[in-house]
Amino acid sequence: MFGASFRCKTFGQAIKTSLLSVKSYSTAAGGEDSETVAGQSVVTERRGAVVSVAINRPEVRNAVNQETARRLLEELEAFDRDPELNVAVLHGKGGNFCAGYDLKELANHTASLKLEQDVTKGPGPMGPSRLQLSKPLIAAVSGFAVAGGLELALLADLRVVEESAVMGVFCRRFGVPLIDGGTVRLPRLIGLSRALDLILTGRPIGAQEALAYGLANRVVPDGQALQAALQLAEQISCFPQQCLRADRSSAVFSCYDAPSFTQAMQYEMDHGIPVVQSEAVSGAARFTTGTGRGGKFS
Repeated sequence: MFGASFRCKTFGQAIKTSLLSVKSYSTAAGGEDSETVAGQSVVTERRGAVVSVAINRPEVRNAVNQETARRLLEELEAFDRDPELNVAVLHGKGGNFCAGYDLKELANHTASLKLEQDVTKGPGPMGPSRLQLSKPLIAAVSGFAVAGGLELALLADLRVVEESAVMGVFCRRFGVPLIDGGTVRLPRLIGLSRALDLILTGRPIGAQEALAYGLANRVVPDGQALQAALQLAEQISCFPQQCLRADRSSAVFSCYDAPSFTQAMQYEMDHGIPVVQSEAVSGAARFTTGTGRGGKFS
């Protein structure tokens, strides 16, 4: 399997695990328990085939500075490379998902802020925003997910949102542009008219409106987004992974990269055919023995 990159790629082999074993997962921390490492701006926890990645700057509502952006990129690239991981969950510590880029750092350290303008050659200001991951990412959204924080949530395949969460392009007030994929992903998710309503006004959008728009995939009570996202990740992780990733790849290609309907259909066929022998035949055999009858997923 190719690792995460700033371009499209194919998808790899499945690894079937469960959420029974729990251990830390941090390349930067050298495998230490990330919860015990003082001063970590990003902490991770591995649960079988699922890894949670948390922004850990609650004192600034998890606003992202350069160090945090670098760490987020490292952890999501490490997740994408690891053959034993199937799904990642991105969330924020302390009650907020992410309040965007740290404007205090932007105001005080403009000279040291280096932005790669060629999107194929380097990361965005928020870190992983230019990645095209080969595996599912779920955002567990609590509190504020605004400005660059909204763009990080848009990076995810699915968003589990708490009832009191607030999303929006709050950076509109300060002349900070959306350069982490917000103007690209948001219109594709919710349509151009609704996206422009949020982009032009900067207004807040609550969980129920986000659900109606398709910006939120699930709405859960406050304090339950992470648990619900992990449960969803476990469910997704239990499916045959090569097939799941091939279908995911085709859907993303059709939405973002396909120049025509015909080429989108061809891409779907080219990525689906190898799965027939690797997973579909054995899956059909399980069905004949009674597994999954009546639409059961257990």
